[in-house]
Parts: sequence; C-alpha cells; structure tokens
Amino acid sequence: MRARLLVFPIKGRRNWCFIRSVDRSNTQSQSSQSPDTFKHLWEKISSNSNKSAAANVELCIDFAANKMNKAWSGLEKAPPGSFKSKVHSLGLKLLSRVKPSEIFLKLIPKQLTGVEVVFPSSLNPRLVRRRLRHMALKGTTVHKNYFYGSVTLLPVTSAFAVLPLPNVPFFWILFRTYSHWRALKGSEKLLELVSDSSTKQNSSGKDHGDEASENDSDEETHPPLVMQASKELERLIGDGNDVSKCTLKDISKVFDLNTTDVLKYHQQQN
Repeated sequence: MRARLLVFPIKGRRNWCFIRSVDRSNTQSQSSQSPDTFKHLWEKISSNSNKSAAANVELCIDFAANKMNKAWSGLEKAPPGSFKSKVHSLGLKLLSRVKPSEIFLKLIPKQLTGVEVVFPSSLNPRLVRRRLRHMALKGTTVHKNYFYGSVTLLPVTSAFAVLPLPNVPFFWILFRTYSHWRALKGSEKLLELVSDSSTKQNSSGKDHGDEASENDSDEETHPPLVMQASKELERLIGDGNDVSKCTLKDISKVFDLNTTDVLKYHQQQN
C-alpha cells in the first residue's frame, strides 16, 4: 500500500502544508474488514488468538472508531433545532480546533509500504524530506503525551454519566484519545519511511542486467520514499509567500486533495 503526499510552503519558509491525496480505493475495503457488532468483534479476537495482543487492541480501537462514526452520522442527520443537532454543531466547533498536522498524521496507516512526496520543483528535496522527518519526529512526542493525558481523563469524564444528558465530555475525550493514538502511529510509520536508508529519487532509468534477485528488483521499482518535484505545483503556489484560499482550492482539484483539510492550514495562519 502506497500513498501520495503533498508538501509545499503556504506562507514563507516557516509555514508549510502537509497533506495526503484522497485514497478512494481502500476506504470501503477497510471499513468492511472492521467488526460492526460485539459478536463479530469477539469472533475476530478469538480467531486471532495466535496473534499478538497489539493486533487485538488495534481491532478493538477500529471497532470503537466505527461506533463513533455511526453515532456522529446519526447526529449529522438530526432535524435542525433538535438537541442532537445542537450537539452536532458543538462537535463541529470542537473539531475545527483540531490541528491540520494531526489530521495529516492520522491518514498515515500502519499498512503503508511507501510514499511519493510531491513538492514544488524550486525546493531542495533534502529540505522537504527534512521537514517531513521533523514533523514525524515531533508527532511521536506530542501525540504520545496527549494520548496518555486523554486516557487519564476518561475515568473523570465517565462520572458525568449520572446526569440525565448525553455524556458529551466523555465521548469527546474518547474521540481525542483515539485521534492522538492514530496520529502517534501515523508519526511512527512516517518516520520509518522518511528515515529509511533507501532514499532513492524517482527516475525512469531501469536496470536491464542479470536478474540477481526479485527482492532487489522490487526495492528499485518501489522504494519506500520517492521524491517527485512538480512544476505544476510550483506554478500554482508561485513564490509561496502567501498562498490564497482560491489557490489552495485549485491545488486540491488538481492533486485530488480534501479541500477542507487543506484550508485548515490557511485558517491556522489567521
């Protein structure tokens, strides 16, 4: 499984955008593999008895995530003016405060075997790779601390269950715990890929010599990290000193990005 990442400055040399292209092929397949009932979850855990405990923990986390997504969809479809609709509006306000870097790291799954990094042609690929590595390294520390902090708050917020109202604080902290866990795992995977010793550039040259090994051929064809300079991206961002919302929307269309996630970087600067 491979992914395409876009990296480019949006305001000078300090503020950069890190975003993953929309993956339309694996969304449905991943959701179908996750258990949707407690019975299905127990059957999968029982069948995975020979696997590590970490694999079963991941299974439980995916199960909880699916439950939260279904509950959120129910709130989204609530009639306007209802209590559920107000809870949904509150949730949107809280989600708007989530940093775009966290959203980016959450989209780096553990199944990833390689990334293609697209960046403006005027930038040095070593600088781009160093930026990615810095983000991944920082993410492993930040999201680990926030994850443990969120876990400690879960018992506290669960006490609000005695109130005759939906326990919004508990579910919010539960979501933040899951979010920081995914961002932590994404940081670790990204750090592994961009720190790999095989930092080959994307090229059209191929070795047509004797076939020494299939594994060597696969590594040359699909290296873990491919740096791809883009003249089109360079043209769109210009000098990169102050990329406008309209430009970010154009970049989203050309490179198949989630426009909402991209615009979060622009909102973060204001």
